Amino acid sequence: MPPKKKRRPASGPTHRAPRAPHDAVLRTQVATLLDWQGAHVDFEAAVSGVPSELRGRRPPGLPHSLWELLEHLRICQWDILDYCVNPDYREPTSSGAYWPETAEPPAPQAWDESAAAFRRDLAALRRLANDPTIALTDPLPHAPRHTYLRELLLVADHNAYHIGQMIQVRRLFGIWQA
Repeated sequence: MPPKKKRRPASGPTHRAPRAPHDAVLRTQVATLLDWQGAHVDFEAAVSGVPSELRGRRPPGLPHSLWELLEHLRICQWDILDYCVNPDYREPTSSGAYWPETAEPPAPQAWDESAAAFRRDLAALRRLANDPTIALTDPLPHAPRHTYLRELLLVADHNAYHIGQMIQVRRLFGIWQA
């Protein structure tokens, strides 16, 4: 597993007074979308019960193993969270930085550690979505081209796409029960 970046202390998002009631509805919807409880399979279902011997195996005709997809999800989600909260954020210099170096987990505990880190960062994103002192439609203080809402929707969309790929891989391996 690539070394985990240490999160630098951030001055954090610009905080404001609590928003109007319709804002609470939007926040609830965005936080729910991050969990895929509606039309998508959730993260827990995608990563639960995967035999260790299949985690690093690429199915014929597909470019990624379950491990590669899990790590890509973790890395990208962490990167977007860091982008939202870290005024000193630095974008990785190559797209390869968003993928693990190997198709197989580097250690027996790597799968569980990656899944736990994904869950922690997802919880932080949900807290961000539900924080009534942050205006979701305001630009990020250090990145005025993007809003908090854009970044949260980007995470939800990206995660749903790659979790769908995980389900496809699991089906090909015969380890998915719909």
